[in-house]
Amino acid sequence: MKLIWKFNLVLLGIFLLGFAIAGYVSHGVLQANAREEIVQNARLMMEAALSSRTYTNTQVKPLLETQLKYAFLPQTVPAYAATEVFNDMRKKHPDYGYKEATLNPTNPRDRASDWEADVVNVFRQARDTKEMIGERDTPTGRALYLARPIEVQSAACLVCHSTIEVAPKTMIDQYGAANGFGWKMNEIIGAQVVSVPMSVPIKRANETFRTFMASLALVFIATFVLLNVMLHTMVIRRITRLAAIADQVSLGNLDAGEFRSRSRDEIGVLTGALGRMKVSLVQAMKMLEPSP
Repeated sequence: MKLIWKFNLVLLGIFLLGFAIAGYVSHGVLQANAREEIVQNARLMMEAALSSRTYTNTQVKPLLETQLKYAFLPQTVPAYAATEVFNDMRKKHPDYGYKEATLNPTNPRDRASDWEADVVNVFRQARDTKEMIGERDTPTGRALYLARPIEVQSAACLVCHSTIEVAPKTMIDQYGAANGFGWKMNEIIGAQVVSVPMSVPIKRANETFRTFMASLALVFIATFVLLNVMLHTMVIRRITRLAAIADQVSLGNLDAGEFRSRSRDEIGVLTGALGRMKVSLVQAMKMLEPSP
């Protein structure tokens, strides 16, 4: 096998190994970054929901205390306000979601679905768990959800949700007396659940991965070509010339050519050594010739 083929096989093996390692590492990093971006978006949505709840509870509800004596206003309920804000956002971004999933809600729209009920039960069984992150398939694609427990931490909540007898009559008139009662202090009654689509960040990460790998392949091809040109110019061609002259000399053709090189590298040193060997061989041949 020729030297250039051996060189190319070694170079190709090194490239394939490096290409595989770079692909594995970069794909993992890009996917992890994409998921972290999704999680940060979910946390941002969660904080926006908490801010909406706080605003409603501290600024809206006090202004409507008098009206609440005559009619129940769901706009004064923090959970209702946060849900309405995100429902309005979903008109433009339907893949995003926010829900205060409750096991026994007053408003039927807040009732937890099967998978949301599983999340709530995890919080109820492991009270030290303050946040849960997971993935699930939806009709619009893969989505990441972030959930936090809803715990009864204020006696004000029990005014509406402890028993039917103490609940505001206006609320019972609107929602009925079948649901939303029996809550207890420090009980986890539901979970705030934010859903964020994964398709866009993952797609962007995959496109970045493909661009990176294509660029890496182009760099290798360019390097491969340049190294082959350098190898042919600086090594193969010079060695081929030396081998051709040496072959002719070995057959007795002492006029085949001269071993000359201006380079001081290893091949130049070899050329000089072959030149001196040829001179010695010519002198030896002349000494063997019979005298006239």
